[in-house]
Amino acid sequence: MSEEGEAQVERVNELPKLAPRKRDGHKGSYGRVLVIGGSSGMVGAVALAANSAYRAGAGLVMFAAPESVQHTIAALAPCATSAGLACTSDGDLLPDAERQLADIAGKADVLAVGPGFGVGEAQKRLVCWVLDQERPAVIDADALNNLAQLTGWTSVRKCPAVLTPHPGEFARLTGAEIGDVQADREVAAVRAVRDWAGGADVEHAPLVCVLKGAGTVVTDGTRVYVNETGNPGLASGGTGDVLTGVVAALIGQGLSPFDAACLGAHVHGLAGDLAAGELGEISLMASDLIDYLPPAVRETHADAGDD
Repeated sequence: MSEEGEAQVERVNELPKLAPRKRDGHKGSYGRVLVIGGSSGMVGAVALAANSAYRAGAGLVMFAAPESVQHTIAALAPCATSAGLACTSDGDLLPDAERQLADIAGKADVLAVGPGFGVGEAQKRLVCWVLDQERPAVIDADALNNLAQLTGWTSVRKCPAVLTPHPGEFARLTGAEIGDVQADREVAAVRAVRDWAGGADVEHAPLVCVLKGAGTVVTDGTRVYVNETGNPGLASGGTGDVLTGVVAALIGQGLSPFDAACLGAHVHGLAGDLAAGELGEISLMASDLIDYLPPAVRETHADAGDD
């Protein structure tokens, strides 16, 4: 980052930690995550996000997906509860899906929207609904691709939001060239957040960007954290869905969107490092990360008494 940029942002190096769990805690104590997504041919993404949210400590995970794929996803995420959204026989969402989602979301503390979602007019309406409500939301994958097609989305946003784009999605959101984004990732991310936040009440509805890639950048426009965990084995389909579930779970457990994004990026990358240490980088796939989230979480919180 340039000297001018350095002067305007605080560089964060210390990671936040979750509070120790209380003996009388119950599933409602640790956050209710609702994953919104799924479509024909992309059922695994929702399951990855839901299972990762549980492994990152969420007390209850739900998902909402087109009813045509609901039961298939449920078989892949057996611990999650679910709801089917109205759709055609081809799996295209119907207008009634928005009303259904509003009813379902009332039971959630945080939303994770986008895994396997698809792009279309119905999805755009649901993304607009997410922006217009006040629960924290992690916005990823096709939710970002729908967002990129919505003019003026920054002016309607009321929810605290964490956007988790890879460089291609980031380029579509900003109109920048991928090469320019990658040339100075910190500057690009900070500028984008400041532009997206606009005149919003960032104290009550903060906006955080997680620009994924080697040295994932997390920023809220005033602070920057650059993650140092992770390896090339994470360059595999579905690993972003795992990150989405992790960040949503951490928000549900009481961390701010920025803190959850920083800790989530670290834990996600550490799980990848632990997995690569045993499986190798070449053979690593997204579902492997879920198995290594418990030791990654335990290692991150070792000095906080987590056993």
